[in-house]
Amino acid sequence: MSQTPGAGEIYPGVTIDPQIVHGKPIFTSTRILVAPVLGALAAGDSIETVCAACGMTPERIQAGIGYAASLVAHEHVYRIAHA
Repeated sequence: MSQTPGAGEIYPGVTIDPQIVHGKPIFTSTRILVAPVLGALAAGDSIETVCAACGMTPERIQAGIGYAASLVAHEHVYRIAHA
């Protein structure tokens, strides 16, 4: 089976595919978006609660957290002075 151009794993356990949810990061082999899962965790839901709600394992949730950490680690932030 051929892969969609532009599709692939961008972090272990996290994939993008332009033909699945408009190319937004998803957990590999699912259609579950990474962002709302991280949002639920940020809002205070436990990993166990998110796993139960999404039908995923803690390891998959950790992959999403690792992906987010990777993005932040490589981010450049510039402070803009106000006039």
